[in-house]
Amino acid sequence: MEVFDAPAHYYTSDALPLDELAYWVAFSRVLGIGPIRFKLLLDYFADNLAEAWKADSKTLADVGLDQRTIESFLKQRATSNPQQELEKLERLRIRVVTIRDGDYPYQLRDIPTAPPVLYVAGQLKYEEDKFALAVVGTRKVSSYGRQVTEQFAKDLAKGSVVVVSGLAHGVDTLAHTATLDAGGRTIAVLASGLDTIYPSDNLGLARRIVESGQGALVTEFPLGVKPDSKNFPARNRIISGLAMGVLVTEAPKQSGALITANFALEHGRDVFAVPNSIYSPGSVGANKLIQDGAYLVTSVEDIVLKMNLFLIPQQVAAQAELPENEEERALMALISHEPCHIDEIIRVSGLPTTTVSSALMTMELKGMIKHFGGMQYVLAR
Repeated sequence: MEVFDAPAHYYTSDALPLDELAYWVAFSRVLGIGPIRFKLLLDYFADNLAEAWKADSKTLADVGLDQRTIESFLKQRATSNPQQELEKLERLRIRVVTIRDGDYPYQLRDIPTAPPVLYVAGQLKYEEDKFALAVVGTRKVSSYGRQVTEQFAKDLAKGSVVVVSGLAHGVDTLAHTATLDAGGRTIAVLASGLDTIYPSDNLGLARRIVESGQGALVTEFPLGVKPDSKNFPARNRIISGLAMGVLVTEAPKQSGALITANFALEHGRDVFAVPNSIYSPGSVGANKLIQDGAYLVTSVEDIVLKMNLFLIPQQVAAQAELPENEEERALMALISHEPCHIDEIIRVSGLPTTTVSSALMTMELKGMIKHFGGMQYVLAR
């Protein structure tokens, strides 16, 4: 079991008391309770998962859980100690970030199956990590794929774009490493608990991501979960969910990178692919993506122009540079830590719709408020 020498910071949720957070962790460990059923519990018990943990079979059935899931939960509950699990995470310097936390990743919150609990080693940076691109591809990378991946990752890092990938052999490893070498930020998403780094020979890379302060390891899987094959598609949806778009640098006909690209399309994100020889089996998948409508890119400039990423420095600096005004002060008085819909803000403030929309966008850019999803807003602090 690994302990990462992460930079010192608070390793628990910023939105929930420790006794409540323990039950979020406990439920994330229950087989059969994924994002959809987790949301059923949150809705039924009004976020009081301590009460949900004590519920009987009849109440759980009323929630909408099927009998098989209920039996699995009752069996695991009998042998679980939620508080001990939380203490173990803190000893390992693993932070728990819930979907109720203010620094839960911006893009990820908006996907339909957003993980209710994330386990993080290292540091997430809410503002910087908004500008992320997933770089994925084959494990059996060619010399061409290596050259392309390293060049794109290096150029993205120099442009302050966070590179997201999956810590796998091949393209993933190259993308993470090139980003770190260029002084950029990178996020690695795992298909296992953070006590099992897979592949094991990337443990050094995982440590570098965390201990350099240049990124984070992220997973929805609790401690003890091994990298089972069924976990990788779930991992790939998070890779896509964290990013503004997905770049496939090299991929054969059957590739997990294509699953990530499909998730990107479902999430409404852009998909980019680098072309290669029609005679290269390792590039059939990437070429097919282009044939099916992905953006053909031959340099980072192609991605920058499509996604307006040249605005990143201005957007990151806006929090400190943009002044407050009367509209912002009026809207701040109406927004709390409870989600508030834009229509309600407009109604209560009495301000024109265009004024409110523009002010909210500026306030979010400055880090004063956060978009909670579904056109709802909360205070950032």
